Amino acid sequence: MTTFLELLVNGVSIGAVYALIALGFVIIFRATEVVNFAHASLLLAGGYVVARLHPSIGFWAALAAGVAAAAAVGALVEFLIIRRANTASHGVLAIVTIGVDIVLTTELTRRIGTDVLALGDPWRDRVVRLGPVSVAETRLVALAVAAALIAAFLLAFRHTGWGVAMRATAEDAEAAALMGVRRGRVSMGAWAVAGALAAVAALFLCVFPTPGLDRGTAFAAMKAFPAAILGGLDSTTGALAGGLVIGVTETLVTGYQNDLAFLGRGAGDVAPFLVMVVVLLIRPAGLFGTKEPARV
Repeated sequence: MTTFLELLVNGVSIGAVYALIALGFVIIFRATEVVNFAHASLLLAGGYVVARLHPSIGFWAALAAGVAAAAAVGALVEFLIIRRANTASHGVLAIVTIGVDIVLTTELTRRIGTDVLALGDPWRDRVVRLGPVSVAETRLVALAVAAALIAAFLLAFRHTGWGVAMRATAEDAEAAALMGVRRGRVSMGAWAVAGALAAVAALFLCVFPTPGLDRGTAFAAMKAFPAAILGGLDSTTGALAGGLVIGVTETLVTGYQNDLAFLGRGAGDVAPFLVMVVVLLIRPAGLFGTKEPARV
């Protein structure tokens, strides 16, 4: 029972981090109707800046710089590439983001090389005991920070001018433009916010109990893609639910891997995608996604 509780707490905490990444997918999709496959490279860029700067300027300043850098990269990708693309097809733009991701990830992994970069977090390898359950302090901090950021975003999404503009654009882009909503500004803001959230997620993906930032971090970030699809690409609430489901599923399958030997080694890495496929077979729009109207 203790093992199950430890895995459950760890699953919820990593699920909250996945929810941050999934929320980035949702924000961009709601603002532009484009699936951003370059999201993992934004996360890698933010984490790389933190790893390189923290020895010289300290952790908190490096974290702020990493968040700003990832937000700037996201905004630049939108302004220089997505906005300038000579096509209105959202499918083509999604393919363009794949190319952007390959370019950025290749350059960042070249710079990282075979190194494992520490991010200089202040929590290090401390462990907290909650009764019989032992949990890494970084997991609890990740859960608290992710919950605060998601709550702040949902409040901003409901009660700020930017949030109203994004909701109007998602509902009817042409009508929103006619009412004075500047779609370019909304789109750039969405990419910047998604990049900033990705940088925060990078921190908690790369601290204890993981060894640090390396070439495989981008792949770890892509585990959040099933969370976004699972919850529904146009649902902010779905991003949270999907992240928690994926995080708990991955942690439990990995933790009980010896009992699930018939699934083969590495089943935990595959489990999020299997859950995504099963849910999509039942609910193609995801758990909270908007169903497309069909003419009968």
